[in-house]
Amino acid sequence: MFSRWLPAVEQTSIVRKSVLGLAGLAFVGGAVAGPAVAAQAAPEHNRPVSVSQSVLADKDHKGDKDKNDKDKGKKDAKPSRDRLVPRGVQGEQQSIPLSGEQSGNVKAIVKATKKAGLDERAAVIAVGTSLQESKLENLGHLGDRNDHDSLGLFQQRPSSGWGSPDQITDPEYSTIAFLKGLKQVDGWHDLPLTVAAQKVQVSAYPDAYAKWENQAADLVANAWNNS
Repeated sequence: MFSRWLPAVEQTSIVRKSVLGLAGLAFVGGAVAGPAVAAQAAPEHNRPVSVSQSVLADKDHKGDKDKNDKDKGKKDAKPSRDRLVPRGVQGEQQSIPLSGEQSGNVKAIVKATKKAGLDERAAVIAVGTSLQESKLENLGHLGDRNDHDSLGLFQQRPSSGWGSPDQITDPEYSTIAFLKGLKQVDGWHDLPLTVAAQKVQVSAYPDAYAKWENQAADLVANAWNNS
């Protein structure tokens, strides 16, 4: 490119001028070409911004996940024993194994209790009452073994104004009917289960409901957030 006969100093000077000239052309080209070319030539300063946005997005996602986990934990938590049995159980307790049908009736009672706007204690009283009356079975007419015209989970009687046979043998209807009677009992929430149940059912065995309170509380605890 350069003559070999030029002095070394002149060759160096020419090289420097050439480099500076090329740099000047690059600058002018960048300025004339406008932002698009300048942006291509610019260092990638945006990368940390995109990384920080990604981190923030991950943090937001993690925050949402933590909140959902907490909400799920609250949902999955069983009702406290104090809410289920505020006065403790009375007398010797009994329990029976439940079939799938009986377990389904527990959930139906709990669901109806929620629909009626009542709490876990009301559900315990209802389940305990049904354990005594029908062993949580939605009984139809039992013929000679029937107690008058008693039917359903709570052995309610059409002749006593509880409803038609079809209504009484519907778990939701019969539960809400029982709870309507319970709400008319003064201070029902603070009464022992057997006292509250007896005031609604008017049974010949007023203390019979007490022995089911512990199992009723356990059943409601397990079903309350799953019904």
